[in-house]
Amino acid sequence: MSEEPQLEARLEAQEAFEPPASFVEQANVTDESIYEAFEEEWPAAWERAADLLDWEREWDQTLDDSEEPFYEWFVGGELNACANCVDRHLDERGDQPAIEWVGEPGETRTYSYSELHEEVNAAAATLRDLGVETDDVVTLYMPMIPELPIVMLACARIGAPHSVVFAGFSASALAERMEAADSDVLVTCDGYYRRGSPLDHLSKAREGLDQVDEATTVVVERLGEDAPSTVGSEHVYGDLVDPHRGSEVEPVTRDAEDMLFLMYTSGTTGKPKGVKHTTGGYLSYTAWTSHAVLDIEPADTYWCAADIGWITGHSYIVYGPLALGTTTVMYEGTPDYPEKDRLWEIVDDYDVNQLYTAPTAIRSFMKWGTEHPDTHDLSSLRLLGTVGEPINPRAWKWYYRHIGGSSCPVVDTWWQTETGGMMISTLPGVGTMKPGTAGPPLPGIGADVVDSEGVSVAPGEAGYLVVDRPWPGMLRTLYQNDERFLEEYWNSYSDPEDGEWVYSPEDGAKLDDDGYITVLGRVDDVVNVSGHRIGTMEVESAIVGVEGVAEAAVVGSDHPVKGEVIYAYAITEEGQPETESFREEIVESVEDGIGSFARPAEVVFTPELPKTRSGKIMRRLLADIANDDTLGNTSTLRNPDIVTDIQQEVREEEDR
Repeated sequence: MSEEPQLEARLEAQEAFEPPASFVEQANVTDESIYEAFEEEWPAAWERAADLLDWEREWDQTLDDSEEPFYEWFVGGELNACANCVDRHLDERGDQPAIEWVGEPGETRTYSYSELHEEVNAAAATLRDLGVETDDVVTLYMPMIPELPIVMLACARIGAPHSVVFAGFSASALAERMEAADSDVLVTCDGYYRRGSPLDHLSKAREGLDQVDEATTVVVERLGEDAPSTVGSEHVYGDLVDPHRGSEVEPVTRDAEDMLFLMYTSGTTGKPKGVKHTTGGYLSYTAWTSHAVLDIEPADTYWCAADIGWITGHSYIVYGPLALGTTTVMYEGTPDYPEKDRLWEIVDDYDVNQLYTAPTAIRSFMKWGTEHPDTHDLSSLRLLGTVGEPINPRAWKWYYRHIGGSSCPVVDTWWQTETGGMMISTLPGVGTMKPGTAGPPLPGIGADVVDSEGVSVAPGEAGYLVVDRPWPGMLRTLYQNDERFLEEYWNSYSDPEDGEWVYSPEDGAKLDDDGYITVLGRVDDVVNVSGHRIGTMEVESAIVGVEGVAEAAVVGSDHPVKGEVIYAYAITEEGQPETESFREEIVESVEDGIGSFARPAEVVFTPELPKTRSGKIMRRLLADIANDDTLGNTSTLRNPDIVTDIQQEVREEEDR
């Protein structure tokens, strides 16, 4: 008789996992006393992060907090981010792959550190020829192609901050970000492949450029003859760069507090916020968290399956891994094209050691079934990670068992665009893992869960996540908007008169008796049922905890008596019958896990959920469907047709 069902049952019941001894033996951080050391030596303890880099001038002061909350780190220090990510590795590992790139159609490119150095220098010389000077903001509007990190590093080399706009964003979003950043140089591409089809990116870029005053535009010819739109009056990237191959551009010395890049993120007002990250603190922090949490070594082949258009890609595809001299993998396409085993094929082909991906992807893998990873050798994997949203225990255990073979630690990381890097997670060579719980704050991070008055809540109670002291990777301000910086992040729980400054990420959380933090999602992601404020993440976790449910999304629907009721959308795993009894099982799971007040009024089965191209669920559209409202803009969806399909499912459900 197979032991598989018995093993699965034991895993389902297990609430804590110790890191495997084989992993601990080789881990970068194995001593639990690191937490105490950071407390005793804070803030000087953060110098161990800065020591991972090469500095042209040593800092005079670790932390300057004289103008709180406008903190400065490694004051007086000087360095160059590109030199730390490329140049300093040339002597020891010039022939080692720095970037392994896989295109969706199947072509590949490998850039050794020496080849990356050549490409970055040529791109830097090109930018100089175009008139880009130190502190000029260069906008990059590209998908997951190698030229994106190459130009990012070229910008860092000449001291020009970059502003990467996710390729899935609209033309208007591009224009808005270029105008906000005062950027008049754009590097984009003719298009890219998605599910076998060439997408016309250049036309979208041109539409955005029509809305800005004036800009110099450089186009990477990714599609070539397949391009729906050809380069016209714009500059061709290859034509500009080729004459500069072999050029050497001296890295510009940057102060630790000089801006490295801008990243625009959504805000409560709807107007994007320009998050400013600086050179010394940000690079130190991403290098240290890559070293301590992702356990990266130079000999590793590491893969963060995110998009560089988001902060995860900045920190953990480009800057963190390359600062440590490892091999970082990039993939252009989606995880289910041409087949649902594409990710596992890449892990197998490149002997990937660490895989860092999102719970959304993991839930999709669960839905598709274990036969896809089972056809590939995943034994090279040493560590697994999740990022982007809370992961429910069942998905965590599936990832641990079927991808990691029950021998890879799983780091469930919480952080934000604004934090620059990971803030809450277990250290994989030290801490016990609790599925569904991110873990304790990292060493040196002061995180707590408080009530609306800023008072710490008791273990097990829900409250608001806060951070009560600075860290090197933190944003410095919002670009040209210090007032909004204070309003968005600091005013909720700070007491300036007493010198107490508290950062508010606007996430709900719970703290357990061991100091582990479970993040519950955005505090505005709540449904108010008869006065009960219910976090959508908590309900979704209860639904996905049901055997046979692959993914779920919860929204509020207007109700004349209760104010709102819960509307749940569920995707079932292959082979799971979508019966009334199964629907009731889902409802009972919510009642058992949260309470009868959280009982979903409707459970709608759907084959897919409306998601942005980055994989985020568009709950706004689901709420519109639940409330029978006019649908908003669906142009940013990667699957716009699914909205119509879900509407039909809802109508059929109402007719039953």
